[in-house]
Amino acid sequence: MENSSTMSKSAVKISLDLLSNPLCEQDQDFLNMVTALDTAMKRMDAFNQEKVNQIQKTVIEPLKKFGSVFPSLNMAVKRREQALQDYRRLQAKVEKYEEKEKTGPVLAKLHQAREELRPVRDDFEAKNKQLLDEMPRFYNSRLDYFQPSFESLIRAQVRRLPPLLPWRMAQHCFPWWGGGRGLRTSPAPPHTLEVGLATFSHHPRPPHQLPSTA
Repeated sequence: MENSSTMSKSAVKISLDLLSNPLCEQDQDFLNMVTALDTAMKRMDAFNQEKVNQIQKTVIEPLKKFGSVFPSLNMAVKRREQALQDYRRLQAKVEKYEEKEKTGPVLAKLHQAREELRPVRDDFEAKNKQLLDEMPRFYNSRLDYFQPSFESLIRAQVRRLPPLLPWRMAQHCFPWWGGGRGLRTSPAPPHTLEVGLATFSHHPRPPHQLPSTA
């Protein structure tokens, strides 16, 4: 995004330098052409700044929020792995006593080992089930989460592009554009477009709702 901003500002500087060229005072046609170029470059620079802001709101910020879920997921995976190790350790202890001769002391130790195993096994199964439920849901949520962001970004850019150009150039390059009134083949986009973490008015489902990892 920084490179794009630098290029647009450089283009504005070039057009300003051309306006200060002595040839503009001598040739009216050249002056008109440079003036049109300067106007177009300034509009393009303004559009580029708006585009950078749109990308920040509709892509970068939601992406950061989406990425903030990963540490908690990683922690849940680590807790599950620790529970699995404890479960395996106590399960091995139970199996060891089960293989021994069934004497009174062995049966007492076997009973105690099974009692120790039960809550550890329940804890592992609960953590394992939570990950099995939430990991696929989190993975599948990525499209629903980002689709409103990209739709907002595309709509904003499409709506802004043709007015940047002089009318004759826009008419030549974009014959499908209806005189600044929107696309001829589709209704004009809304005047206000909520982006980022706000509700996207043209999307039926609430955007940026992440599944709970608690």
